[in-house]
Amino acid sequence: MPLQPHETAFTQAPAPPRPVPILPDAAAALAVADRLAEDFAETAAERDLERRLPVAEIARFTESGLWAITVPSEYGGPGLDSATVAQVIARIAAADGSLGQIPQNHFYALEVLRNGGTEAQKRALYGRVLAGERFGNALAETGARDHARRTRLVRGPAGWTVEGRKDYCTGSLYAHRIPTLANAEEDGRAVAYLVFVPRDAPGVTLVDDWDGFGQRLTGSGSVLFERVAVEPDWVVPFQASLERPTAIGPFAQILHAGIDLGIGAGAFAATLPFVRDRARPWIDSGVARASEDPLTLHALGDVQVRLAAADALLARAGRYVDAAREAPDADSVAAASVAVAEARAASHRAGLLAANKLLELGGTAATDRAEALDRYWRDVRTHTLHDPVRWKYHWIGAYHLDGRRPPRHGAL
Repeated sequence: MPLQPHETAFTQAPAPPRPVPILPDAAAALAVADRLAEDFAETAAERDLERRLPVAEIARFTESGLWAITVPSEYGGPGLDSATVAQVIARIAAADGSLGQIPQNHFYALEVLRNGGTEAQKRALYGRVLAGERFGNALAETGARDHARRTRLVRGPAGWTVEGRKDYCTGSLYAHRIPTLANAEEDGRAVAYLVFVPRDAPGVTLVDDWDGFGQRLTGSGSVLFERVAVEPDWVVPFQASLERPTAIGPFAQILHAGIDLGIGAGAFAATLPFVRDRARPWIDSGVARASEDPLTLHALGDVQVRLAAADALLARAGRYVDAAREAPDADSVAAASVAVAEARAASHRAGLLAANKLLELGGTAATDRAEALDRYWRDVRTHTLHDPVRWKYHWIGAYHLDGRRPPRHGAL
């Protein structure tokens, strides 16, 4: 599958990985996330305006040890809980919505590995993460209404190859390996595998063609695979994890909830000083300062309540996800999916509200291009399009009304 005439290969390779520190507990991970977020926030607007890929920031992010926090303790990692992982992502996303999004599929791939990998694969791939490797993703495909995967894993006389094209491959530009969802033909049916393909494998081409108006720096371009030879050790079975109850879906979704919550929290944090120091009161308010406007205060209170509620639902959902990870069955996974859907619906609404109110309460001055305050709205609006919140409300209602379990896939 060659490049199209208008496409150019992205050839900038990441720096070689270096072993990362093991962060012992949630408090340590969150403290590191807070320190990084403070630094990342200083240049977030500049990066967004210039569309400057955060190569150095991603290297620091990885070298902090935060990308290794889900490696289970039996494989040398800290094995931190789901809510902590989501909060780490939220705190980074509050500083930079792109940086908060980039590790989501890395953690997703590690959860697939935990559920479907062999012991040898777990030792090898978790070891690579502890050695500082980053995983991207090549999951989604565009151009087909049936959502069927066209990317193929072919077993031939000369070995295994991957052939196809993937789009929206978040983090792929920065990755050392690109976990790729591919189908193999087995006994007349398509069987899914996740193939941990090295980015520099012959036949792999990365294209920096993500052109969304938000999350502009996520590296969510396309990846082309032209008869890419793969080793059997890179091929992790995924079909069984799709067909039996696992926490893969709710784990993926709680991280998405963290992204929306974090961007909303960042927008709210930017709103407060703008209202205090720069916004003007409306003439009908009868006050001298925007910070004294009663309708402004009401709006700020509404945003704070919704963010706090989303944060509480995120923590609650984390407990359900961890329970389902420990003892996965149809009931525990359904309960986790619904709890996460509730957190995701709340963070979706809270994030969008916070970003909207930043511009509304800031007034015309908040639209100054140099401020780049619109990036919060662009980032959260883009991210909340990953899957429709209307279907989350549907399954939440169905579950609580008559016990119907939601479908098991990555969007619930």
